[in-house]
Amino acid sequence: MSHTVLVVEDEPNIVLSLQFILKQAGFVVRVARDGDQALRAIDDYVPDLVLLDIMLPKQDGFSVCEAIRSNTNCRNVKIIMLSAKSREADKERALALGADDFVTKPFSTRVLGKLVKDIVAIKPAVSSVK
Repeated sequence: MSHTVLVVEDEPNIVLSLQFILKQAGFVVRVARDGDQALRAIDDYVPDLVLLDIMLPKQDGFSVCEAIRSNTNCRNVKIIMLSAKSREADKERALALGADDFVTKPFSTRVLGKLVKDIVAIKPAVSSVK
């Protein structure tokens, strides 16, 4: 069964490179170009992971992250926040709102692809016991 990643990013070149690397890694990739579109996409189909830019039109990534975390249907969704901002306060805020990780732009798409694979492979603590 392939995992689904929702890429929430308004920069076309970043979307293209993320789509390419994630599809190569075997993920089903969906795209939303603003915060409102992201939440509508999640209402339609809950992904395994969301790659979520902070600076988005309509709703920023922080508010989208908060909305995902408050949605009971999304309790197992992993979130990686992406940002051109490298301030520690932004990273702390993202993690406090429930993001699983924070990646600063520019980033290596290969490294991000590996991170996505690693995070999706993490099982909830209860089911990881063998």
